[in-house]
Amino acid sequence: MEVGLRRSECPDLMEDVLKIVADCLVEGGSANVPNFGSFSVRSEPERVGRNPKNEEEFPILSRRVVKFTASQGLKNRISQQAG
Repeated sequence: MEVGLRRSECPDLMEDVLKIVADCLVEGGSANVPNFGSFSVRSEPERVGRNPKNEEEFPILSRRVVKFTASQGLKNRISQQAG
């Protein structure tokens, strides 16, 4: 696929796009990339974790995590390539 950019310009473009997405998420919003998917931030509550080696329990503090949901177009494209 040709986009009209030199190969050396592509990393800078991707870096700029990812910075915009990250800035939106930091501000508490969401970011939608058409035909690719959407990114959002959700909060995970505090919970108890376990070390699988010794079964020792420890608290995992509440935190904010990024959630990605693939668009239907991306899902369709991937499923076409799988078959």
